Amino acid sequence: MRLGRIAASCAAVFMLVVGATPSRAQFLVSGNDEKRSVDDAGKAISLPPGKDSVSIIDIRDRVEPKIVGNLPLMNTIAGPPTNLAVTPNNRIAIVANSLDWVADAASWKGVPDDKLFVIDLTTTPPKLITTLSVGKQPSGLAINHAGNLVLIANRADNSVSVLTIGGKNSKEVKLVDTVALAEPGKPLLDSSAVAITPDGKRALVTLSNANKVELLSIDGTKVTDTGYGMSTGLYPYNVQITPDGKLGLVVNQGPGASDGQVDTVAVIDLEQDPPRVIDQVVVGDGPEGLAVSPAGGYAAALVLNGSGSPKSAFYHHDHAFVALLRIDGKKVRNVAQAEVGAFAEGIAFSPDGRFLYIGNFLAGDLVVLRLQGTKLTPVGDLKLPGHPVSLRGSTP
Repeated sequence: MRLGRIAASCAAVFMLVVGATPSRAQFLVSGNDEKRSVDDAGKAISLPPGKDSVSIIDIRDRVEPKIVGNLPLMNTIAGPPTNLAVTPNNRIAIVANSLDWVADAASWKGVPDDKLFVIDLTTTPPKLITTLSVGKQPSGLAINHAGNLVLIANRADNSVSVLTIGGKNSKEVKLVDTVALAEPGKPLLDSSAVAITPDGKRALVTLSNANKVELLSIDGTKVTDTGYGMSTGLYPYNVQITPDGKLGLVVNQGPGASDGQVDTVAVIDLEQDPPRVIDQVVVGDGPEGLAVSPAGGYAAALVLNGSGSPKSAFYHHDHAFVALLRIDGKKVRNVAQAEVGAFAEGIAFSPDGRFLYIGNFLAGDLVVLRLQGTKLTPVGDLKLPGHPVSLRGSTP
């Protein structure tokens, strides 16, 4: 009897260590693009449409995530890996498709799309319940902490779409406004990603072609461009905000997504009036994915590292890597890195901040890393039905 109790206690401790969590479902959503690939030399090739998918992944068991649904929805690698998200109550997932795919002579090409898919996560399996039209080439999106407001950065029309989500348990999503970031006819600013502060009163949107991040004001469902932009670095592509609302983090890709030159993460002090860039942290060549731990203390930049480039390029490497950033007050330091698969795009923390999930495009899988102190250790992987290009959960 005593030995049985000891064994049971050890099993319970083991489950806590490996990441068992409460029984309520906790989802990640992965967008998988089957229209783009690379040949043996690493050269990009275009393939016919019709095989893309969106995977719904349950991460209640942190190290052994399970796919609970695959939906045949178009997705594209041409956009930041933040074109989708799960609401805080884990009831719906929202997925933007930035490019439609059309025939172009003997090949295929992308043209701006305007589709937004709403997926019901309470059914078994999850199902598509609504398709909306938003701005042109909807890319990075964000859901506020209250779970009732969505902002979408539209890359092809200098705008941000504003949508509402109905009451506490509602699955109704409505487009209620569009915020212009430039006058009609002006050159494209390439608004690629957006993040909302925890108090829901402000947002940051990257204007990649302008090398700036714009500050938006939020009052209920009224979103206003303040006209204030911060020069964060060359081609800011992705943005996140720390859970205490004190810092914004922005990945700067430089003139090429991956070109052999080191790039940075800009640190924005959101407590200053107006907010401003206070530091630059070198992370490597071609940061794209970016995630902030909901538990605080850490962020992670996913660095392409030339892994999606032609093999003849001097900066080609076989692996992308995660750059782990330690956040101490307003000081951000690059403290560790861990290799992942080639051409890795999407990255997300678990809600407890103890695990990272990485979507490896070329390998077509999801890798699980455990965070212990400043050490990242591979602890699991999941084969996906396609090639992941974006990944988010119910936390930024």
